[in-house]
This record gives sequence, C-alpha cells and structure tokens, in this order.
Amino acid sequence: MNPLAQTLLAGVLAGFASMGIAYFGTARLSSTWLKRLVAFAAGLMLALALLDLLPEALEGGIDVRVMFEVLLATLMALFAIDFNLHSGCRHSGEGVCAHDLARPIPMILVGGALHVFTDGLMLGAAFLVDPALAWGMTFAVLLHEVPREAGDFALLLTARWGHNKALAWNAASRLACVVGAVTGYLALAGAREWIPFILTIAAANFIYISLTGILPWLRHERGGFAWQGGFMAAGMLLVPLGIHFLH
Repeated sequence: MNPLAQTLLAGVLAGFASMGIAYFGTARLSSTWLKRLVAFAAGLMLALALLDLLPEALEGGIDVRVMFEVLLATLMALFAIDFNLHSGCRHSGEGVCAHDLARPIPMILVGGALHVFTDGLMLGAAFLVDPALAWGMTFAVLLHEVPREAGDFALLLTARWGHNKALAWNAASRLACVVGAVTGYLALAGAREWIPFILTIAAANFIYISLTGILPWLRHERGGFAWQGGFMAAGMLLVPLGIHFLH
C-alpha cells in the first residue's frame, strides 16, 4: 500500500474508530478497563515522544538547541490554550474539572474537529518520514481519543440530543482528521525541511497530554497503582519493541 493510501486509512481509523469504540464499546466495557486503556495510552504517548518522534526529528536535520526551543514554545502554547479553554471550569471537592454542560453545542463539535484536524496533520507528516512510526502514532491517537469522544457523547446526550443525531454530527466533525492527514501529507511532501519541526510539535503535544491530562486524571481515579502502572509500562515497552522489529 502506498504512503498516501496508508495516510488516508490512518486518518479514518484515528478519527472514526475511536468514535465507534466510544459510542458502542463504553457501554459494555467496565470503567476499570477504560482506566487501564487510558493508562496504556499515556505510556505509549510518552514513549513515542521521547524515544521515536524526537530522535526522528534530530535525524531529519534539526539543530538540537532549536528542537528544544520549539518543544518548550509548543508546551507553553499548549498550556495557554488549555488554560483559556478551561478557565470557566468549576472544580469538585476532589479537584476534578467539571465542564459547564450549558456550553454551546457548536463549540463542542468545532473544538473536536480542530483537535482531530491537528492530529491528522501530524499523522500526515509522520507518514512522510516513517510509516511504522506513523502507525504507532495512529494507535496512540486512537486510544487517547476514546475517553474524549465518550465525554463528547455524554455532553450531547445530556443536551437532549438523540443518539442518532449525536452520532451523525460527531461523525461529521471526525472527517477533519482525514482531511488533516491528507493535507499534512500533500502539503509537506514538497517541504520536507519542515517535517522535523512538525515531529517536535507532535512530541510536545503527546508529552503535554500525558503529563497534564491523563496522569492527573488517573491519580484521582480509584484503582490500584500496579494495574495502572503495569498498563502504562506496557504502552512504553511497545515503542522500543516496534523500533527493534519494524526498522
């Protein structure tokens, strides 16, 4: 299969498989196993960022100092975006953010579309460098999106949207991931000098999501550290194994 076809398939999987799992699977999957799946995603993201994406960026020719400057700037930008998006959140006694369910529905859909469009751009750039790396990123994005998709469905249904309407509009917003993947691949095919920068930004995104989003959430959830830590370690171990056997 040629790289463009793989990019298209990855965009479809990252955008729609997570939605399908969230919609059809969460009702049957226990909350305990959902937490373990999220822990696995956190480990996979951290290992992808530190053991694969950043080394690939260095091999692409970016200067080490410039790479860390881009990494730092991206982390700060993500914090600013995250801070402003959640500035109106109320917190429960356990410190867990409780979103205002009166938030306009279009904001949920547009915000989700922009999020997965960015994921798609990064996947498109990764397929220009290394398909094995890109498929690992696809799997990580898919796992990370499941809890967020489940939350979006909960918000839509709480706003008295029917199941079919919520599924249809959420599916429409997921198309942005496919568009982003193809756009990233085609736009960067003739500008490969920018790929190391995109890979560095992707690494910063994974690091930020893992350390500020997933791990604090897991810490507030009930469950044994052995299970959560074990699944996180399994996610981390998957990356060096993939590098060893697929490169």
